[in-house]
Amino acid sequence: MERIPCENIVLHLLILLASLAFQLVSCARITTSSSRHEFPPGFVFGAGSSAYQIEGAAAEDGRTPSVWDTYAHEGKNMDKSTADVTADQYHKYKEDVKLMHDMGLDAYRFSISWSRLIPGGRGPINPKGLEYYNNLINELLKYEIDAHVTLNHFDLPQALEDEYEGTLSPRIIEDFTAYADVCFREFGDRVKYWITFNEPNIETVFGRDLGQFPPARCSLRSLCAKGNSSTEPYIAAHNILLSHAAAVQLYREKYQAAQRGQIGLTILAFWIENQTDSARDIAAAQRARDFHLGWFLDPLMYGDYPAVMRKNVGLDYHHLDQMNQNSLRGHLISLVLIITQ
Repeated sequence: MERIPCENIVLHLLILLASLAFQLVSCARITTSSSRHEFPPGFVFGAGSSAYQIEGAAAEDGRTPSVWDTYAHEGKNMDKSTADVTADQYHKYKEDVKLMHDMGLDAYRFSISWSRLIPGGRGPINPKGLEYYNNLINELLKYEIDAHVTLNHFDLPQALEDEYEGTLSPRIIEDFTAYADVCFREFGDRVKYWITFNEPNIETVFGRDLGQFPPARCSLRSLCAKGNSSTEPYIAAHNILLSHAAAVQLYREKYQAAQRGQIGLTILAFWIENQTDSARDIAAAQRARDFHLGWFLDPLMYGDYPAVMRKNVGLDYHHLDQMNQNSLRGHLISLVLIITQ
């Protein structure tokens, strides 16, 4: 299909520091040879986390299980660990934010536990969950640290997975948009950076192709009790993209003018280059980039999946109807690339 110009798409690149070279001076002190002066003005120094990995308090104050709670409690983590306590930020957020301030951080990216804020996945708000996130955001503002908030970081409410298999059903679009509406309404006066989904290009593959993330679905019956690796990752990705687009549209129409924030999604970016200059290698590298990055970026930039995916996967819903094309195209807004090497 004909590509449309991309000048109107704002790419807000937040660089998350994946590694720093530290020099050990003593057992009690670590210093670096770098300083802020070596970075351009406006460079944002930040830290990131996710609710399931850092909050703890898994069964406190009305929170219900996410898919990761179920996965961990079924003993599917290699070390059999759970995140019932983990870093306990739910109780120690003031200490954590003070540490961020002492480190000189400008921003903190964290995610909201959907099942803490809305325990059933839809319906009533949990007042204790609302109180916690308000307290965390206010504590960050107290120290002039910007909150970068992710709405879903791999931890869909288990209630929605049980009810309609989560992202395999288009019903997730309405429920996610309603959840996003609550977050924008309750926190948007103080949160100026929103991320809808964290790394959907990883979640769909590991959760519904390899079976190594929840909901642990795949075609390999020695590993997964159910699932179809040939179809489910693409179905889930399609519904995630439509959920993202619906949330972005909601934010644009209802909140952005007053709140003046930005919204986008996070992609984990592995860059693939051809090993040689042969036509076969060049085509293989482009095909890998299309399946890894184009899978999610092309629909948001151009309104359709890469041609190589539509040809090789051959699923009817990849031939987007006009309604879906219009709803997806132009809803990238901000892009957070987590770049690995």
